[in-house]
Amino acid sequence: MTDAQEPAAPEAPAAEADAVEETVTAEAPPEPEAEEEKPVEGEIVDEEFTVHAPPTEAPNQAAAQGTTDDAHQHGLGAELAALRTELDERTRDVQRVSAEYANYRKRVDRDRALVVEQASANVLGALLPILDDLDRARDHGDLVGPFGAVADQLTTALTKFGLTVFGAKGDPFDPTRHEAVAHLTSAEVTEPTCIDVMRRGYLLGERLLRPALVAVADPE
Repeated sequence: MTDAQEPAAPEAPAAEADAVEETVTAEAPPEPEAEEEKPVEGEIVDEEFTVHAPPTEAPNQAAAQGTTDDAHQHGLGAELAALRTELDERTRDVQRVSAEYANYRKRVDRDRALVVEQASANVLGALLPILDDLDRARDHGDLVGPFGAVADQLTTALTKFGLTVFGAKGDPFDPTRHEAVAHLTSAEVTEPTCIDVMRRGYLLGERLLRPALVAVADPE
């Protein structure tokens, strides 16, 4: 037999080799995944960080916010000005009321004093004729004994109410307090002088109850 007629070699072993290779490939274990490295205690680890820029507001929004703040401040200023104006008005009202009350108190006190003085003047004015009779009795020497003591006590009591007697010989003539009923000339005086007193005058405090009746001597 020749080489051309030799039977072909069987292909089974090649097929078996492919099957074995597929089996080995299928059963090959998966490669282990790389473990994440853990930081060692005490080791400084550089960490990446990202700087976030603050969000920028839109121009329109910033302008609107500024306008709102200005309006708010303007409103507060107006309210404060109104409060100050009202406070000034109330202060002036209090001052005016205080001044009016002070004037009212002064007027009431003055009117009360005038009423008391007028009442005293009326009572004492009614007693002046009695005092004139006592003066005449004293001038004639009749005011002695118990009657004289009573007269003195009456005069002392009336003096405590502010009654003051004036008018005596030798006093300078005062037209606001003396009523001249006679005028003479004398070389013994250098100014108008009371040389005789017909009736004494009386004062209640600074108030003239009655002028004194006198004779006046003028210098020559």
